[in-house]
Amino acid sequence: MLIAHRIALDLNNVQATYMARAAGTARFAYNWALAEWKRQYEVWKLDNSQPKPSQMSLRRQLNSIKREQFPWMLEVTKNAPQMAIIQLGDAFKNFFAGRAKYPQFRKKGVHDRFTLTNDQFSIDGCRIRIPNLGWVRMRETLRFTGKIMSAAISRVADRWFVSITVDTVDDSHLPKAKNQGAVGVDLGVSALATLSTGEIIAGPKPHKALLARLQRLSRSLSRKQKGSSNRKKAKAKLAKLHARIAAIRSDALHQLTTNLTRRFHTIGIEDLNVRGMVKNRHLARSIADMGFFELRRQLEYKAAMRGGQIVVADCFYPSSKMCSGCGHKLDTLPLAVREWMCPECGTLHDRDVNAAINLKNMAVSSTVSACGEEGSGCRRKTAAKPASVKQEVNSRFSQN
Repeated sequence: MLIAHRIALDLNNVQATYMARAAGTARFAYNWALAEWKRQYEVWKLDNSQPKPSQMSLRRQLNSIKREQFPWMLEVTKNAPQMAIIQLGDAFKNFFAGRAKYPQFRKKGVHDRFTLTNDQFSIDGCRIRIPNLGWVRMRETLRFTGKIMSAAISRVADRWFVSITVDTVDDSHLPKAKNQGAVGVDLGVSALATLSTGEIIAGPKPHKALLARLQRLSRSLSRKQKGSSNRKKAKAKLAKLHARIAAIRSDALHQLTTNLTRRFHTIGIEDLNVRGMVKNRHLARSIADMGFFELRRQLEYKAAMRGGQIVVADCFYPSSKMCSGCGHKLDTLPLAVREWMCPECGTLHDRDVNAAINLKNMAVSSTVSACGEEGSGCRRKTAAKPASVKQEVNSRFSQN
């Protein structure tokens, strides 16, 4: 099982300059290869006797000309340009397979990253050795054991991170859930999650909390002259605030998903159409601020690590409109109605708690029908596309 550990780097000025050069070299090689790919493909369409472009041929072509045309590439690791072109080849494979859009040129300040193969670096405790640079301090040690496959170094705002991919032998290396029970999780906007146990987890809503400051910095940036030093400083401040918002959101999601997968074996959730939900201009900002897709992604891979399972209800499942006591289903239930009484059994329901209980019952019944008995531990494939096993793990959560 491939899993990645993302660790912050502690760099001095010389090391940070080298990282920026290596990332710039990788970005230049990617953009050069993309332009050359387009040119060679147009030539091939006019004359099929000409070879079609490929990442292998472009790598050889760059190696043959870089000493004369791009001698500055030799100042950084050879992996920076080579792996960038390999990634371009993978991008075209995904495009032709219908899994992604046509590759676009990388931008400075947005795609500042480069990749190292496992033969180009070594790790010793809280240090990593980078080619042509030497030892660099990491904020923590590598969490996982196994064969180290690669390392991706990237910049977020003014900080550099290394994401080390490890091929672990056992995919269920974390302790099992504390009990074999089930829980339903209803996601919302006012509260991030409501559990069938009655617990309510309020999301941090970092974008909303820092919106005024975000708008102020955005206005300040727009007033700076392009190309000036002041604009560069204002852009760095804005990027740092965006990174802080993302970090606060990621921290809350990791705490919630780790807590759920540690406590419960079976978790029932809804298959939310997030892309359709954000089209509502009144709720789009609040929905995006919660991070529903990221929460589901984390639940899926963390449950797999602990031997648990995620049961996903269909997007048309009436979790809110159905009475969790008698099963009566309402015809309509406006979003403004937060509590309702069942006309059949007279039970007073909190909208979110009732939905969570229904999701729990659905998860239990699905487990029983699939495995023959509740809590038998059999895995059930969810209706959703499973998350990739290669995931970024927040460095603050050493107990995931």
